[in-house]
Amino acid sequence: MTEADRIARAYQDLEARAGSRWDTANPGNQAILGERTRWMRRLLGPPLTGKRILEVGSGAGGTLASMVELGASPADLVGVDLLPGRVEVARKAHPSIRFDVGNAERLDFADASFDLLLAFTIFSSILDPSMQRNVAAEMTRVLKPGGAVLWYDVRYDSNSNPNVKAVPARRIRQLFPSLKADLYSVTLLPPVARRLGPLTGLYPALASFPPLRSHLIGLLKKP
Repeated sequence: MTEADRIARAYQDLEARAGSRWDTANPGNQAILGERTRWMRRLLGPPLTGKRILEVGSGAGGTLASMVELGASPADLVGVDLLPGRVEVARKAHPSIRFDVGNAERLDFADASFDLLLAFTIFSSILDPSMQRNVAAEMTRVLKPGGAVLWYDVRYDSNSNPNVKAVPARRIRQLFPSLKADLYSVTLLPPVARRLGPLTGLYPALASFPPLRSHLIGLLKKP
C-alpha cells in the first residue's frame, strides 16, 4: 500500500466512525472555529481581493470557501484533495469554486501561481517523511514570491487516532526551509472543548494555558 492509499483509507475510516465529533452545533466546536477564524483574520490582514488561493487537502471545501468572507473571489480559489468523494462533496456545496482530485506531491500548476496557500491539518495525516517533503516542495514551488502559506495543524499526537502525528514548529521549518515561519499555539484541546457544554464560556480562560493548546497556526512567508 502506498502512503497515498493509506491516507485515503485512514480518512474513509475516520469519517465512517466520526459520529458527532465535528457537529457544528456543539458549543465547543463553535468556540474552536470562532477562535481560528479570528486568528485567520488577524494573520491575513487586508482583504484578499485579487489574491489567487490554493488549498491543499481541501476536504469538503468549507475552509477554502471562507476566504470569500475575507474578500477573495470564488474565481480565484482552487482546492485539491486526494479523495474523489470529498471533492464531489465540495463541488456540490460550493459550485462556484474549482476543486480538483490530485496528489499534492505533483501539483498541476505552474511555478509561482498562487499568492496564498492553505494547509489545514494535512501534514499531520502524512506519516511518510518523504511524502511530507515532496508536498512541501510542491507548495513552495507554486507559491509566488511575497506570498505565504496559512498553516493550521496539530502539535500533539492523537491518543485516539494512530494516523495523526504531531507536526511541531521544528518540523515545519525543516519542511519549508526557504520560508519564514511565524507560528502561534491555539485551540483548546478539542476533547476538552467539546465536553464543556454550558461551561463553554470558560474556553478563553482554559485556552490561555499553553499546554492546553493543541494546534499551531501561522504564516510561512516566501521572500
